[in-house]
Parts: sequence; C-alpha cells; structure tokens
Amino acid sequence: MEVRVNKEVRNYQEGLFFGLSLRQLVFALLAVGVAVGVYFALRGLLGTGEIGWVCVLAAFPFAIAGFFQYNGMTFERFVLAMICSQLLTPARLVFRVDNLYAKILAHSSVKEALNID
Repeated sequence: MEVRVNKEVRNYQEGLFFGLSLRQLVFALLAVGVAVGVYFALRGLLGTGEIGWVCVLAAFPFAIAGFFQYNGMTFERFVLAMICSQLLTPARLVFRVDNLYAKILAHSSVKEALNID
C-alpha cells in the first residue's frame, strides 16, 4: 500500500466529492445550474444544437472560476487585483536616466585632471 504525500504541505487540497475541493464543487454545481436554467429559458426559441452551445458558453465562466488559480490567487482575488492595478491605479512608467557617475565627476577634481568638458 502506498500513501502519497505532497512535497509541499501548503499545496494540499482536501478532496470532498470525486476529488474536488468544496470551492470546485460549488462552482461546478453553479455551472450546472446556469446551464439548466439557460436550457429551460431558451428551449422554445432555439433548436437543440444551438441551445447546447449557448448552455456551454453560459456555464463556462462559472466552471472555470472554480478551478482557476494564478500565483496562489483564486479567480475573485485575481479579478480584483487586475481591476485595482489596471483600472483604479494605472501607472505610466517613464524611464529617466540618472547618471550618478557624471554627477559625481562634475563636482570632483578628477574632471580637471582628465580635461573632460
């Protein structure tokens, strides 16, 4: 019998149902709920094939949000960080040269010894 142990203990995720964490399970159920709702809302308006695609497209954001992780951030924290960094506090970075050697040399006697203009 073999017991698997993660190399990094902080990366451990407890599997609740079919190996999914509670967060993943909730978002998967939410995606299924959205797909079923879209199906019943559109079944009189569209054909079966079109409804299938619309259901998949409507459920995709919810399904991906449960499994998304970027630099240890969940989907909500990632979106909040992107909004804060890109929309609320956009910074225009300007490159300015600051030649410390030239400043030091301008005030020293080495400049006169080297005959530098």
